[in-house]
Amino acid sequence: MTQISMGRIPEHFAAREGNQLALVYADTALTWSALAERVQRRAHGLKALGVEPGDIVTIALPNGTAFLETTYATLRLGATPNPVSSKMPMAELKAIVELAKPKVIVGVDSDAWPGWRTVGPEWTGETSDADLAEDIAPYWKAMTSGGSTGRPKLIVARSPGSVDLDAPNPLIGVGSEFRCSMVPGPLYHNGPFSTAMMSLNQGRRVVGQLRFDPEETLRLIAEHRADWLYQVPTMMSRIWALPKDVRERYDVSSLQRVLHLAAPCPPWLKEAWIDWLGADRVWELYGGTEAQGFTLISGSEWLAHRGSVGRFFNATVKILDDAGNELPAGEIGEVFMLPATGAGSTYHYVGATAKKHGDYESLGDMGWLDADGYLYLADRRTDLILRGGANIYPAEVEAAIDEHPDVASSVVIGLPHPDLGAEVHAIVQLKPGTAGTTDEVALKAFLKERLASYKVPSSFEFVNDFLRDDAGKVRRAALRAERIATREAARH
Repeated sequence: MTQISMGRIPEHFAAREGNQLALVYADTALTWSALAERVQRRAHGLKALGVEPGDIVTIALPNGTAFLETTYATLRLGATPNPVSSKMPMAELKAIVELAKPKVIVGVDSDAWPGWRTVGPEWTGETSDADLAEDIAPYWKAMTSGGSTGRPKLIVARSPGSVDLDAPNPLIGVGSEFRCSMVPGPLYHNGPFSTAMMSLNQGRRVVGQLRFDPEETLRLIAEHRADWLYQVPTMMSRIWALPKDVRERYDVSSLQRVLHLAAPCPPWLKEAWIDWLGADRVWELYGGTEAQGFTLISGSEWLAHRGSVGRFFNATVKILDDAGNELPAGEIGEVFMLPATGAGSTYHYVGATAKKHGDYESLGDMGWLDADGYLYLADRRTDLILRGGANIYPAEVEAAIDEHPDVASSVVIGLPHPDLGAEVHAIVQLKPGTAGTTDEVALKAFLKERLASYKVPSSFEFVNDFLRDDAGKVRRAALRAERIATREAARH
């Protein structure tokens, strides 16, 4: 076991392979030595601003090397990084800052934050010859969540800011098995942030993007011979939507693992990637920032258990009905997990309370287990549409819509109905060049062959913009509120 402070990772690898590339974003490519120097400078700068072990530092920077430099600098002082979006609305950011109570906010205009210690996005720290103590943060990250509900919360990892250099990591691969991770997602989201950090902690090169671009992702994979790729279904869809000759322009044969997560992946899209890269290279992960439990499934397993997200490897699971009774295989209920390390061992909330059944906790997802213990997700309980007493899971309807060859993506929401309580409304983005060839009538006919009649949307809306962000997330509550407001305005 070789345990060191996570904040010393850049120094450690700089001593071993200082001239090797460590981190690449746009036109900034840092060797391990350059990364270590920048982290030291930022760490001294944060210390001068009063950051001490146990403090929180809120990082509101855009994607780029500065984000991860500041993260390591924070951990170098034994403090906890709190990543947030640089474009977050002020009201939402202020609510998060009130919860986190950071010692410093990095990346904001000081005039907008009276009473708080802040530095702007151009800040790079300060030079000092003083030694930095070997401090280990009590918690290695404090992620934010709650934007879809309007109630922000912090999800604070209970794992300290240290790393065992010899320990395998089942989530992103083991040790030197992989050498370069392509992580094109936004670093303020847990998936890209954690996978970028875990990759660097293993001495891998990390290549990211200022903003996701599908063709640029392929170009960077080819240039850096990336062997590991982080994806969400939105990214997978945008890459697959590229013309075939563009996709085939780039050599992606170096890829050994594509790990997708964060949102349901339409079966047709997953099959397309499996056909393209091979089943053993396409993997899926399910789990939350809370880390109570994770599943993993390879493409080969998925073909044998189509639609599953895999089996839990570090937790036990129960599927419970509304009364708290455990359900047998094949019946849909709420997914409750208990980590192998014990209740409450993986995280704690600030600003929220976990939903519990005894020691087991739920993220709000609905699903079922098959006889072999493979988990299948139905939807989030908060997204459930209750139409005339019947439960309709948007993910099921979206999966059917996304099977249509002209559809790029879809989001299904429930809108108020005076008789049924709710009606099913589909927001659909068509692939380029298909507008006018596929309409509501055609989609309804297509869906009636795949869904029970009561699940077929009663109304459709066609849009040009991508429905999910670069992290694969969609704010259903906001989409629903906008459409309800539009309907109300039309009545007056």
